[in-house]
Amino acid sequence: QVQLVESGGGLVQPGGSLRLSCAASRSISSINAMGWYRQAPGKQRELVARSTSGGSTNYADSVKGRFTFSRDNAKNTVYLQMNSLKPEDTAVYYCNAYIFAIIRSYDAWGQGTQVTVSS
Repeated sequence: QVQLVESGGGLVQPGGSLRLSCAASRSISSINAMGWYRQAPGKQRELVARSTSGGSTNYADSVKGRFTFSRDNAKNTVYLQMNSLKPEDTAVYYCNAYIFAIIRSYDAWGQGTQVTVSS
């Protein structure tokens, strides 16, 4: 099982920016897909951005043009740069990894980091 640790959340005013980090316990090049999800109180978890090892990245329509997924293989870390933040972006953000394996494929999740956008 891979361990994921998120950081970078906090309180920011509307229009501000934050960069979330997700450090993995092993080489992210060996992980089939990684992404960011978020969950607001009383709402279902939703996809924010997801990238396969092949380099294809999908973004939720609500964040396209504002959020950018990136990775640093040398640091075993992926990032979510969030710009032009809106109050509706307020949520707990979770890092996710999907590992495809012959014996058993599985998902791994970080503990989450709170992002609050408020004036």
